[in-house]
Amino acid sequence: MGPRWFQTVEDIVKLLVKEEITPATAHPILFGVLPVVAMAGALTAALYVPLLGFAPALSFKGDLIVTLYLLSLLTMSIGMAGWNSTSRFTMMGATRALTQLFSYEAPFMLALLGPAVVAQSWQIGEIVARNQGPWLLLTQPFGFAVALIGLMGKLEMPPFDAPKAKTEIVAGALTEYSGRGLGLFHLGKEIELVVGLTLIAALYMGGIANPLEFFGKTLLLLVILSSLHAILTRLRIDQTVGLWWRYGAVVVLLQWLALIAWRGVSA
Repeated sequence: MGPRWFQTVEDIVKLLVKEEITPATAHPILFGVLPVVAMAGALTAALYVPLLGFAPALSFKGDLIVTLYLLSLLTMSIGMAGWNSTSRFTMMGATRALTQLFSYEAPFMLALLGPAVVAQSWQIGEIVARNQGPWLLLTQPFGFAVALIGLMGKLEMPPFDAPKAKTEIVAGALTEYSGRGLGLFHLGKEIELVVGLTLIAALYMGGIANPLEFFGKTLLLLVILSSLHAILTRLRIDQTVGLWWRYGAVVVLLQWLALIAWRGVSA
């Protein structure tokens, strides 16, 4: 049957009320601040995307760039947390997490900036408003695929879960975390999942028609991610780097060349 639908919420609540133990070798202030930074980054990013199909709470010129930066804070915080804990497991997990970040981040960002080129705007609200016609995933399929797979890398979902491989490095960079700190990291990942799916659905799947339809689009993306999570096996970190730089980066650059050519023809 599997876990109950609210099991994740229960687990996070339990972690938030448990005792938090700080390793003797870790910097205590940094150890406590990093989970808050990770959580704050994900929450702030949520303010700029149309959650559940409603208008973003905050919006300004260039907010797409800011949102993409905020979505990177979680992985950077996890990497710093691993190095701060100084355990061999946490340092190995941190190294893997940051190596993956430097591999998928550029293709992921370029993939999500593709719709901005079509809309001629860096503001999420304007991009969504100008892309109410045919779904951009039909005209930019490579960008859509790279964005969705890049989100899996950000969330360390299989096949990109080498940074937290239990059979090799326990819990990776978060091995020394417990209680509130671990709960905030996990909650930040769940929020980033929602924000990432919302952003991809808004940019690539016809914008916002009505909340119910938009929720259906987001749910469809979640089903796709869950299916890939179930059928794919873990890649080694060198395989992940090779995948992104040999294929992901090349594919998204070809997509950009096509966009530039289209802009030149239509100008």
